[in-house]
Amino acid sequence: MTEITDFLNTNIKALRITDSVADAQDLFSEYPFSHFPVLDDGVYIGCADAEDTELMDIDKTMDDMRYSFDRFFVRDTTIWLDVLEVFAKNETNLVPVLNDENKYMGYYEITDIIKFFDQTPFLKEQGGILVVEKGVQEYSMSEVAQIVESNNGRLLGLFISESEMHKVQITVKISMGGLSEIIQTFRRYNYDIISEHQEDAYLNTLKDRSDYLDKYLNI
Repeated sequence: MTEITDFLNTNIKALRITDSVADAQDLFSEYPFSHFPVLDDGVYIGCADAEDTELMDIDKTMDDMRYSFDRFFVRDTTIWLDVLEVFAKNETNLVPVLNDENKYMGYYEITDIIKFFDQTPFLKEQGGILVVEKGVQEYSMSEVAQIVESNNGRLLGLFISESEMHKVQITVKISMGGLSEIIQTFRRYNYDIISEHQEDAYLNTLKDRSDYLDKYLNI
């Protein structure tokens, strides 16, 4: 089974604090990185930003840029979902990786992490995607799982895809089981169904036609 650390990259050596800004500019012009790690005597001290580096005097060193470095990183034990969050929060396509002793190990590239994500059952296996919504104080992940599994569904994954002050949206991927029954059970537990589904639309169409027939018969 592929582990996220299989994508740890050491092909390009980290910049050193003694390297010139010109060296960093050459690196960024050759590779499409938004950031790149900088080490001081082997210790990670931050990431140089490509746009900031472009504006610096080429005669200066990376030490002169130290104040502008971004400090984000992940551990080699960080799970893939948390790694994705670091990429997103820092609007970067490269994240340095440190071990538990703060030793610099290498870096992850966003394209590799997306490949890893593509290999997870959440994306790889066939199934239905369901987005449900409920109050922040009212939902529970165990309840969501119980609703799916009580209808003979197999849960491939779930996560909070949107969160507001009073409500959260939960994205659920399900294989096996009847999606219509699962949807109806969510409704009985006072979850709002945010996503649209063929099964749900079919039920709504049947209800509309039934209501129309009732009105017709009552004329």
